[in-house]
Amino acid sequence: MSEKVTTATIRKMKAEGTPITMLTAYDYSMAKIVDDAGIDMILVGDSLGNVVLGYDSTLPVTVDDMVHHVRAVCRGVSRAMVVADMPFMSYQVSLEEAVRNAGRLMKETGAHAVKLEGGREFAGAVRAIVNAGIPVVGHLGLTPQYVHQLGGYRVQGKDTAAAEKMIDDALALEEAGVFALVLECVPSPLGRLITEKLRVATIGIGAGPHCDGQVLVVNDLLGLYPGHTPRFVKKYANLHEQVNGALKQYIDEVRERSFPGPEHSFTMSEEVLKKLY
Repeated sequence: MSEKVTTATIRKMKAEGTPITMLTAYDYSMAKIVDDAGIDMILVGDSLGNVVLGYDSTLPVTVDDMVHHVRAVCRGVSRAMVVADMPFMSYQVSLEEAVRNAGRLMKETGAHAVKLEGGREFAGAVRAIVNAGIPVVGHLGLTPQYVHQLGGYRVQGKDTAAAEKMIDDALALEEAGVFALVLECVPSPLGRLITEKLRVATIGIGAGPHCDGQVLVVNDLLGLYPGHTPRFVKKYANLHEQVNGALKQYIDEVRERSFPGPEHSFTMSEEVLKKLY
């Protein structure tokens, strides 16, 4: 088995120019598959609100929700670094609450790091969490917890002022102590520029090929959902179609009474059966 991925591993990969692989997963079974495949980092994102819990945004997700799912993911992982998302309002109120909730996510789940959204305005929270001994991943660009403030799900940093602010935020988060930074839905040239400016690793999702690593939601990558797919997603499989076909076959076979067959059933002795009759 390969060596456990740590913050030191991520720093070394950045220094050596080795691309970092990251996927978002939410449960034990998928985490085990992803880990066995050799992924470097698994993010248990608050996107579980949309993907698993059926909400229309990440905002309703609670710390309790995150603890439940991160704990399940950690039970399925032996090599990858597990990063737990800090949900909306778990770090925005005060530094003390930020540290307390980050500590809870680490202590009750077995996660190896936490992630939080936002720029320079949350550098204090990042610093306080890092000072408590908890590794932190930052997140800039399209930050879903602030979707109403951003005016929807759209590419960020396209004009000069917005791009300059994102660069400033990235440098502030690095100075505050993040060991990696997710860049979501930003122009590829800006993703490259921020990656070149930072000593810490950048992990892109819709931020171009020049980031130090890439992340996708595993459900998107596997094509588990029909309908609209974001431009930055590449479907490496179409499991929705395959699963749907398998389920329809099951329904047909049950109704035809061809399943279960003899090979799926258990027998008993004729002697016992006669006594029962």
